[in-house]
Order: sequence, then structure tokens, then C-alpha cells
Amino acid sequence: MSQPKLFSIIDKAVYDYKMIEPGDKILVGASGGKDSTALIEYLSNRAKRKDADFTFTAIHIETDFEACTMSPRLRKQLEEWNVDTLNYFVDVENRVKEGFKMSCYWCSNQRRNELVHFAVKNGYNKLALGHHLDDILETLLMNMLRKGELSTMPPRLNYQKYPLAIIRPLCYADVETIKAHASQSGYISTTCTCMYQDNSGRKEARARLEALTKGDRRAKERLLASLRNINREYLP
Repeated sequence: MSQPKLFSIIDKAVYDYKMIEPGDKILVGASGGKDSTALIEYLSNRAKRKDADFTFTAIHIETDFEACTMSPRLRKQLEEWNVDTLNYFVDVENRVKEGFKMSCYWCSNQRRNELVHFAVKNGYNKLALGHHLDDILETLLMNMLRKGELSTMPPRLNYQKYPLAIIRPLCYADVETIKAHASQSGYISTTCTCMYQDNSGRKEARARLEALTKGDRRAKERLLASLRNINREYLP
């Protein structure tokens, strides 16, 4: 029986960037959204393969915002996939220093830092995040237009100061492919809807990416491929 299209796309990314290697102990960020849920389902299915030689655990960062909690129904779904799931509370709001304001950027950074520290402390050598192709290209555009910097979220990032690598197995999967898979699989996902959301920069980058690619996944793939195919002779 053939596997879902999304899983084949993830397989290629995992192979190209050597994201899963023998003996890996992987911590997976479980936000409750469709992206991280799709990643967890993939890992659950991959773990059943005869040649699987890795373990993984899903972790959900609970915050002081009720709107950002994982639903009980989604937790049950993860249980049905035989996924070990941990909860870890982070008091994000009380960490904001005087003179600064809460934002999605601040909150996501705090949660990611906690994931890194938890992974290192508990012996995980990989941290898997649910960023997909569109996320990576949107970040590329934001950094180019706002910072004048050619950078984005790499599919695999090996930390220098920690024995840990961040991996993004959805790096080849565009958002529409993930949506279609989630719909077909009947995912019960949740999205953070707290009062501090301000994604205007991300929304603007999303619109620009759409204008560039017309939503064509192949065009998005070529944009990502260009970052590995740099002709320095024709750059300033």
C-alpha cells in the first residue's frame, strides 16, 4: 500500500538533509496545529518501518494563554497513534521585561528556547519543528526586505554550543499539500488565538510569496533550491 503524498515529500527532505539517523532521540514540538500534527503522524508511521532506528517524543508547551492550549480531542488522537506526549508549562507573559510588550515573536522565541533547553537537559539529540516550505520562504522574504539579509530557517541546523540539531522535515511540503492531507486524515487541530497576535509582517510576506509563485508548489521548490545553488560570480 502506497503512503500519502505528504509522507513521500517528507521522506525526500529527511534523506537530503540526513534528518533522521540511527540511534536518534528526537523531541517534536507539538503546537496542536496541522503542521506539527502532520509531522507527528509521519514520525509515528516511520517508526513502524522495519529499518526504523530512532525514538521520538512529542512535547506541548503550555502557556498562560488559554487560547494556546491543545484540545483534549487532539491529545486523544496522539494517543491513538501511540505517541508519547509531554506537557511543559512556560509562564511567557511574566517574562516580558519592563518597557517591552508581548508579541507572537516574543512568545514563539520563548517557547522555542524552552524546547531547546528541555531537549539538551533530557538527552535528545534532535529537535523537530513543524515549519513548512511556505514558512521558510516567507521568512526569507522578510529577512531580505526588512534586514537586507539573505537568511531563513534552515532545514537542518546543527548547534555549535549544544549537542543538538534542529530539523524541519516539512521543508519541502507547501502549506496546501499539508492542508489537503490534514483534511483527508480528519485532523483535529488548534490554532493560537490569543489577544497578542500581530502577524502583519508574516501576512505581508505570505501575500508577496503568493504574488511571486501564484501558489505553484514547483515555483516555491525552485526558490528554496536557489539557496543551495548560489552563483557567487554574479552577486555583489
